[in-house]
Amino acid sequence: MTNFIAENQLALLLLFFLGGCIGTGFLFRKPAGHRAWKLADLVWVLLGGIGALTAIIAGLYVSDSSRLDRQIDVAYAATLAFDRDAARFRLRFCDPAYDPDTGVLCEKVEFLSASTASNADLPLFIAVTDEVAPLQGLNFLFGGRDEDDMDEMKGMMAQADAFDPDQFLVFTTLDDQTQKAVDNMRRKVPAIAGDYLILAQAYDDLVEQVGKLKDEWEYLQANAHILILQVIALCLVSFAAPFRLGKSLVELR
Repeated sequence: MTNFIAENQLALLLLFFLGGCIGTGFLFRKPAGHRAWKLADLVWVLLGGIGALTAIIAGLYVSDSSRLDRQIDVAYAATLAFDRDAARFRLRFCDPAYDPDTGVLCEKVEFLSASTASNADLPLFIAVTDEVAPLQGLNFLFGGRDEDDMDEMKGMMAQADAFDPDQFLVFTTLDDQTQKAVDNMRRKVPAIAGDYLILAQAYDDLVEQVGKLKDEWEYLQANAHILILQVIALCLVSFAAPFRLGKSLVELR
């Protein structure tokens, strides 16, 4: 049922509006001031209030969507910072390695870089967020999504739900061997140890930000039902709107 509502938002709105127009047509047989028109006005007030309340709730969902967008930007920034620091470290100290301790640090940097390779999937979150934004499915000029678009959307949603930062952010930056190499390099070449510690901090920040990104996504998905409530409320408002318009026209006679 939820999928049906999400995939047929425009058709449902038009259907309810048409139903309201038909009902209003029957009411035109009644004179202005008749009880039927008063009830029609009451229906409009009630459904309009529901629509306004739902719009406020949907506004909170929009805010949550914007928060996800901001977290995507932060995760991207963390990824770029780490990639930049890793590339600089390899260029300065790993070709060739200064000594065995530097070699240990270079190997660790390679492992850390490999563990973030899946960050190329992060644009998926931007695309999915755009697709599930409130009323994004309503296209009054060109109609709703076709079947291929909906299948693609479902595939993107499944990939995003399966996104697990722990699967590729699995390495610790300072295990025993690495810590020993860092301690040795502090005595021999402090600059190398310092650069590695900066790189390690960038990696830890990346782990934290990507974890927050997943949390924001799951929170957004848990509240996606708000969109369905919004569509239902708009359908009710679409049904009631012709009654209010009809009442105004009758009173102008």
